[in-house]
Amino acid sequence: MNHNQMNVPNKLTILRVAIIPLFVVAMLWESLPFSDYIAFALFVGACVTDFLDGHLARKYNQITVFGKFMDPLADKLLVCAALICFLADANSEMPVWAVIIIISREFIISGFRLVAAEKGVTIAASYWGKIKTVVQMIMSMLLIIHFTHPIFRIIDAIFVYAAVILTVISLIDYIIKNRDVMKEVR
Repeated sequence: MNHNQMNVPNKLTILRVAIIPLFVVAMLWESLPFSDYIAFALFVGACVTDFLDGHLARKYNQITVFGKFMDPLADKLLVCAALICFLADANSEMPVWAVIIIISREFIISGFRLVAAEKGVTIAASYWGKIKTVVQMIMSMLLIIHFTHPIFRIIDAIFVYAAVILTVISLIDYIIKNRDVMKEVR
């Protein structure tokens, strides 16, 4: 990567990736005092870097190939890390089937991106992909804290189903919009 590529938005993306192992430790280390709150704070901090890096890149015209590739990858790593941690938590409201659907979509899109990159095409995140990511992040925040009041269990379930539906919609949208990338792959 050349020096121009390592701008503030890209540094924020790298910071988001660096936060992920700390978040995972906080999620899985149950004897850590206030582990849920630490995990929540780290997750929110990572989400804030996601908003900031995109905002700054657009505002200051600092969109780079590295950012187009790494920003959505960092989002996928963060959300997938949270999903896997939810499966390790016996008290989590996250169903295994939803985790499989969401992570499968991420693998499919990553495969598409690799094929596109081989052809010299960089595919930026779509509108549906961005909405999906926001809903997944909100869902994850709710599940990290896992409020026990019945109304929150309903809200958690709504966000889980919304995240899965948007995951499928964004996958279909992505495949339709980028089908030309796969044309000569047979």
